[in-house]
Amino acid sequence: MVKQAVEVAENGKIRCDACPVMCYIAEGRSGACDRYANEGGELIRVDPLTIIEGTVSSGGKIVPFMPDHPEDEWNGDLVQARKPFITAVGAGTTYPDYKPAPFIVSQKQNGVDMVTVVTEGIFSYCGAKVKIDTDRYLGPEAAPVRVDGEQVGHVMTAEYGSQMLSLGGVHHLTGGSKKEGRVTCDTLLKLCNREAVEMTIDGGATMVVTAGKAPVINGVEEHRMRVGCGSATIGMFAKQWKELVEEVVVVDDHITGVLSEHQAGKLLHIPPTGIKIKGRRSTPGRYFQVAETGNRLGRHQYRRSADHSGRFRSEGGLSGPSHADGLDDGRAERLLRAGRKPEAGASDRRAGRHQGFGRDHRREL
Repeated sequence: MVKQAVEVAENGKIRCDACPVMCYIAEGRSGACDRYANEGGELIRVDPLTIIEGTVSSGGKIVPFMPDHPEDEWNGDLVQARKPFITAVGAGTTYPDYKPAPFIVSQKQNGVDMVTVVTEGIFSYCGAKVKIDTDRYLGPEAAPVRVDGEQVGHVMTAEYGSQMLSLGGVHHLTGGSKKEGRVTCDTLLKLCNREAVEMTIDGGATMVVTAGKAPVINGVEEHRMRVGCGSATIGMFAKQWKELVEEVVVVDDHITGVLSEHQAGKLLHIPPTGIKIKGRRSTPGRYFQVAETGNRLGRHQYRRSADHSGRFRSEGGLSGPSHADGLDDGRAERLLRAGRKPEAGASDRRAGRHQGFGRDHRREL
């Protein structure tokens, strides 16, 4: 255990000066942060100094880099981390900053003397960026995230499909009420220790989050999520679709993709079908502002405004479904049906239903 100097003792208690709280700690007890304790009149850091090599040699658990690849392939080492690598976990702090760092490590690197100063941050500065693997709409960007009614963070910008939360930080740990600070601290500790935390988002979902497990959104445990936006999905599956359908439209609140117009379709020589999407065209086969986040088919809410949505316009003889007025569950399901190309004079038959874009089969996808 790391020991730190004790400068003040009073009535059998020692004063911890590792942070501005300046706890007086009795024998056998720990301070408010549970990181420092009084052991035999000495101030100790409760957690041991963590060195990666020491953790491995003692049988501790670490997260491997590319565990399924041969050892002779690149292992992700950019900083010659095979040498002792001190993580600073358990190192202690330098508050009030004029004190020397608890650990000063030196080594030679390509003939140059390198010095690494190792110290922990004060807990009131700490926060967590939480990645929620779900396609469901959790809530509006910047909406407060609450635990036990206290705000502990906010919704961040989504990152390639996953929903992101920013939790903790000085404003919630120390800038609000005492309860807000305690709840925020408890939330961070539970998440980092792989314990379940129930959160609510203003104007959005209720969820249970546990590190390493699928999230539970509004009482439903997630089992899968989309592989990417509409454009990425077309890029990955265009070859599989080529022999099955004449056209694929992947609706997405980020980028909606159209197979025959997309670069993947061009490279596979898929002929144009004349299908056009009413949205903001980015590049060939890629459209913005076709759908919004929601809880309908594929988590999307189709735009209702006539300025932004309408029928698929066909210039090649294929009919298309309307999404101008939103879709109920039944109509959304019918969008997934694949149908034959319309025959000559078949306009009466398709007047009361939506046509798909399949060649000669009518199964549900």
